[in-house]
Amino acid sequence: MGIMNDHYRKLERMYLSAPINSQLYKGIDITISKEAAEIALKIEPVYFHAANAIHGSVYFKLLDDAAFFAVNSIVEDVFVYTVSFNTHLLRPISKGIIKAIGQLKFKSQNLFISESTLYDDQGKVAGFGTGNFMKSKIGLTSDIGYK
Repeated sequence: MGIMNDHYRKLERMYLSAPINSQLYKGIDITISKEAAEIALKIEPVYFHAANAIHGSVYFKLLDDAAFFAVNSIVEDVFVYTVSFNTHLLRPISKGIIKAIGQLKFKSQNLFISESTLYDDQGKVAGFGTGNFMKSKIGLTSDIGYK
């Protein structure tokens, strides 16, 4: 396994072991590659608002996470963080498996810009977002699940 592939797998394990994902978003899955990340989640009624479709917070979470890990895929020493994230919700989703695909669009020494798109189980775009990310001072260590 290459050095970068090892980095991607450690990021994936870190993501899946985080309490929000292991307890609230059970069954979530992530695949990370260079400057890209894909997150999939089976829709469950627990994610619904009163009108029986997933709440906008679920859109935001998957879009932000996919964009975030597209950035962290090329940052090997520290955890990055979201500075800002703009989300567009285009259509309601109430069943199936949703998939967010993130891709790095810009990088400099201190700023990264990444975008992501959310697809329903028919492959239709349900939302998209763009975010600005920066490096934190939190090291990628086993203490935060990077192992």
